[in-house]
Amino acid sequence: MRAVLSIARKELQDGLRNRWLLAISLLFVVLATGIAWFGAAAAGQVGFSSISSTIASLASLATIIVPLIALLLAYDAVVGEDEGGTLLLLLSYPLGRVDLLLGKFVGQGLILALATLIGFGGAALAMAVLIPGLDLPALFSAFGRFILSAILLGWVFIAMAYVLSCRAREKSSAAGMALGLWFFFVLLFDLALLALLVLSKGQLNPQWLPWLLLLNPADIFRQLNLQGLDGASQLVGVMALGQDLPGSAAMLWSAMLGWMLLCLLLARRSILRRPV
Repeated sequence: MRAVLSIARKELQDGLRNRWLLAISLLFVVLATGIAWFGAAAAGQVGFSSISSTIASLASLATIIVPLIALLLAYDAVVGEDEGGTLLLLLSYPLGRVDLLLGKFVGQGLILALATLIGFGGAALAMAVLIPGLDLPALFSAFGRFILSAILLGWVFIAMAYVLSCRAREKSSAAGMALGLWFFFVLLFDLALLALLVLSKGQLNPQWLPWLLLLNPADIFRQLNLQGLDGASQLVGVMALGQDLPGSAAMLWSAMLGWMLLCLLLARRSILRRPV
């Protein structure tokens, strides 16, 4: 456990020194504040509209941004140490491969969690202070769920990046695979699901289609944040499928945690098999 904490502390210090924490926090607070005040500009309205519309817009944006940041943060966690010649040195200490992996996950996961909390939490506090008459319990409840689910989404993609990093032989190939992974889960998966949704009209049994959303952590994240919002019944396309899921929010939280644990187990298997 001491070895895991030592690696985690090193990763956190590297993140602070490389300005990762500052950059991600500033990005999140600017995006959240901008969406809160200018999210309805396309409809001819400038200024805060509602909590529901703000969370819905943030969820759509975070589905794109959070996985990308997580992959950029972690894609070279193992292969980068190997290319730099420090992996063999680290493993020469009383430090197991799994300890190294867990330490990096704790450190980089903490960087992403703190940045998410500071960025989106700061935006929520700004709304609470600057917008008179706002329903504060509803605001903090919605943003609390959003922040926690965004952190979990980031942790899932950090664990995915570790699987790629443990299997790659070069940082360039790990970066390419990370980009492909982001493209698949954020863009391609929903397009494929939409194609199935179209084919399901009279040709396929549509009852099992909503369960396919659980195969994509990005879609689970969006469902977690869109459930219970005003206007959720008017969702269309892939997100409308989530209304047919028989399970509750607890099932979605469990599915997200399951994704994280599965990816960590795959990363553990990969690092144990990696030649050094």
